[in-house]
Amino acid sequence: MALEIRPNCECCDIDLPPHSLLARICTFECTFCATCVDTVLHNVCPNCGGGFQPRPIRPRQELRPGISLATRPASSRRVYLSYTLDEVEAVAERIREIPAEDR
Repeated sequence: MALEIRPNCECCDIDLPPHSLLARICTFECTFCATCVDTVLHNVCPNCGGGFQPRPIRPRQELRPGISLATRPASSRRVYLSYTLDEVEAVAERIREIPAEDR
């Protein structure tokens, strides 16, 4: 199963195209920009409490049969936070000092 590759930051709604080096994801594919991860979320996913990693880049060109953006396109469905920024801040404040691998 391929990553969904969501098109936007769930916090600030900046576009994150499939080739963006600024996209960060958690294990549930919650997608945020690097700026929000560092300055708003403090590496705490507001949905699951996990940490973030850079989102992998899906090749634009088909290097193997059926494996590329052309054959497995990125999602166009925009996703947004379901929490207020105050709620996000409270969760981050509570657990951001705990390393992501220990949460």
